[in-house]
Amino acid sequence: MTSFSARSFRLWQRNRDVFFRVWWTELPGAVAEPLFVLLAMGFGLGGFVGNINGQSYIEFIAPGIISSYVMFSAVFECTYGSFVRMQYQRTYDAIIATPLNVDDVIAGEMFWGATRAVMTSAIILLVLAAFQLVSSPWALLIPVLAALEGLMFASIAMFYTSLVKSIYTFNYFFTIIITPMFYFSGVFFPISSFPPIVQKLSWIAPLTPVTNLARGLVSGKLESGLWFSFALAVAITMVFFWLALVKMRRRLIV
Repeated sequence: MTSFSARSFRLWQRNRDVFFRVWWTELPGAVAEPLFVLLAMGFGLGGFVGNINGQSYIEFIAPGIISSYVMFSAVFECTYGSFVRMQYQRTYDAIIATPLNVDDVIAGEMFWGATRAVMTSAIILLVLAAFQLVSSPWALLIPVLAALEGLMFASIAMFYTSLVKSIYTFNYFFTIIITPMFYFSGVFFPISSFPPIVQKLSWIAPLTPVTNLARGLVSGKLESGLWFSFALAVAITMVFFWLALVKMRRRLIV
C-alpha cells in the first residue's frame, strides 16, 4: 500500500500557481460575503437581540463567521474544484503519470484546501479587526486554527467527492450537511437555545468544536473545555484524512 510523500507539495504548488493567476477574481467574494453576513446579522438582527454571555450580538457571531467561512472555503475547493480537476479536466490522470502517486495527489489537494482556509481566515480576521471586534492577542492563532479546520473539512469534502458520480450530487452534501451546520453549530446562536434533539446533533457537528475554539481565541476566554474541542477536531481530521486517501485511491485506480 502506498502513502503520500513530500512530493504532494508539488500538487499543492500546482494549485497555488493556478490560484495566483486568477486570485483577483475570487478576492472580492471572499471579503464581501462574510462582510455582508456580519453587517446584516450583527447590526440588523443584533438590534433585536440582547447581550449573549456578556457580549454584544455582533461580538458573539464574529468568531463564528470566521469558522463558517473557513469551512466553506475548504469544502468548495475539495468538492467542486477537485471534482472538476478529476472528472472534466483529467488533471489527476496527467499528474499520476509523473513520479507522484495517487496518495500524493489527494493529500496535496487536501493540503491546498487547508491553505485556502488559512487565507480566508486571515482576510476575515482583518475585517473583524477593522470593526474592532477582536479583543485578544490570542486571535493571532486564528490562522493556525484555520489550518486544522481547513484540513478537517477538506478531508470530509474529499471523502464525499470520492463517492459521487455526478457534480450535481454535491447539492445534497451542501443542503443536508453543510448548510445545517452553518445554522446550528453555535455560529449565530448559543447551542443551549435550541431544542434538546437539535442540541445533540449540534454537538456532533464538526463545525461546533472549531467555532468554540475560534470564539475562545477572539474573546480571550480560554476555558478548559476547549481542549476537548481541539482533540475532537484533530480526531475527526485524522479519520477523514485516512478515509479520503483510501476511497480516492480506489476511485482513481479501479
